[in-house]
Amino acid sequence: MTVPIIIVLAILLGWEYWQPFFGFFTSDWRKRMRHDGFNLAVGAFNGILITLLFASLWAATASWAESARFGLFNVIELPQWAHWIGVFLLLDVWMYVWHRINHRIPFLWRFHTFHHSDTQMDVTTASRFHVVEIVLSSVLRIPVIALLGVSLEELVIYEAVMFAVVQFHHADIGLPAKLDTMLSWVIVTPNLHKVHHSAWQPETDSNYGSLFSFWDRLFRSKRMREDLDKIRFGVDPTNQ
Repeated sequence: MTVPIIIVLAILLGWEYWQPFFGFFTSDWRKRMRHDGFNLAVGAFNGILITLLFASLWAATASWAESARFGLFNVIELPQWAHWIGVFLLLDVWMYVWHRINHRIPFLWRFHTFHHSDTQMDVTTASRFHVVEIVLSSVLRIPVIALLGVSLEELVIYEAVMFAVVQFHHADIGLPAKLDTMLSWVIVTPNLHKVHHSAWQPETDSNYGSLFSFWDRLFRSKRMREDLDKIRFGVDPTNQ
């Protein structure tokens, strides 16, 4: 999974350099190196920690669920295409719910704030998560794997696709309005996620999707605005 992530990161970093939406670092490359280096170091630390602590637990849980015929996808028989669609949809709706809970419960928001505190959001912000949030998410993934009956391979493929989209919608880029609108019917786009990172709480508490965008329409948490170039990123002090 590491190689595709690095490839997507490199493409988006290049896009940000040549055609940024905000251009936070166009006049100071040293500031960008510090900003991006910090975010990527946080992401690398979290990735190594989770691999060491949880990868074997996830694999063992998936193996047990399969051998015990436990979990939704180990009980119901589906064509392969329907199975994969079901896996992606249910894993992603869990990510939506988990993200929304992080905004609603003060204890969890305390850690999720670390992600939102980046006032110069770019592709590296996708890697900036507090280690406590990452650990809690990884612990909860164990019962999710068991209850859904997903394999480790399915989880890894979903995570790779999801994180590629997460990098995409955090990037400091802008798509043509019609293209962004078209894509936003299915996946989370840069325009949608810029609103989510607004420092104004009503906008912060919207657009919770990670991969698929239709959960926000379904659960009425979608919010848009026209003047995206006026958004101020960060955290509203009254929302801490």
